Amino acid sequence: MAEENKVTLYGMWVSPYVKRVEFALRLKGIPYEYVEEDLRNKSPLLLKLNPVRQEVPVLVHNGKAIVESLVILEYIDETWKTGPQLLPEDPYKRSQVRFWASYLQRVFESMVSVLKTSGEAQEKAIKEVTEKLKLLEEGLKGFFPNGFPNSFYKENVGLLEVVICSHFGSYEAQEEALGVKFITPEKTPLIYSSVTALTEIPAVKAEPNSHEKMVVFLKFVRGNALKSSAECTFSSITINCWVVFASLFCFVSVALHGVSNNGSNNPAATWVLLTNVI
Repeated sequence: MAEENKVTLYGMWVSPYVKRVEFALRLKGIPYEYVEEDLRNKSPLLLKLNPVRQEVPVLVHNGKAIVESLVILEYIDETWKTGPQLLPEDPYKRSQVRFWASYLQRVFESMVSVLKTSGEAQEKAIKEVTEKLKLLEEGLKGFFPNGFPNSFYKENVGLLEVVICSHFGSYEAQEEALGVKFITPEKTPLIYSSVTALTEIPAVKAEPNSHEKMVVFLKFVRGNALKSSAECTFSSITINCWVVFASLFCFVSVALHGVSNNGSNNPAATWVLLTNVI
């Protein structure tokens, strides 16, 4: 019977999508086994469990695989009635939680763009993140009209809070790696206060040394992304130069051939013809 109720989570430590599932399992008090996956060398089992997306997280319960983090969260909420209820009973409130949880993923995607770019591209991504955070801040007012409480207990944590914490729980590491501050008491008071309160809950509290580990990882990802971007730019310039060179060679050949056919050996005439062609 114990084997039938076995819960296994396949993930990657840095993924916010995996973290949200871990938070939900801990908040519900569900025992589970965690299996770390190397996404650069995906295991045959992961490919078997999630053949469509081939990504983490994957939750296996009673031998059956559930994929996609938000789908997993709803599965957990419907399967285990212990601990906090992640989704409200009211259909409208439930729809609003789902909407903003999905919107948070778009914010995260924009933040990844900030991490992987520089110069004008990064400035554009920063502006995009700032605008999205403003919209999120306004949206959260519908859930917390009187502000987010300073003390927050796990019994009150819902799906939206789980997603907020999974995305912004390591915001200080993101700031240190990027040198850009997005989450502040002045600009995003609701997001800031919610993360501050939620990360004090034992079930979601960060592990020791996780900040330093995250900073190192983010800097590594950024360095690789910028290096790849520079190499792509160099390759593009090189290819363009060769295209221009080849085109000029063809033009020159045609021009010289035309001069030769006209029987002209006049350098001035040749130069005029070349400048007109080029």
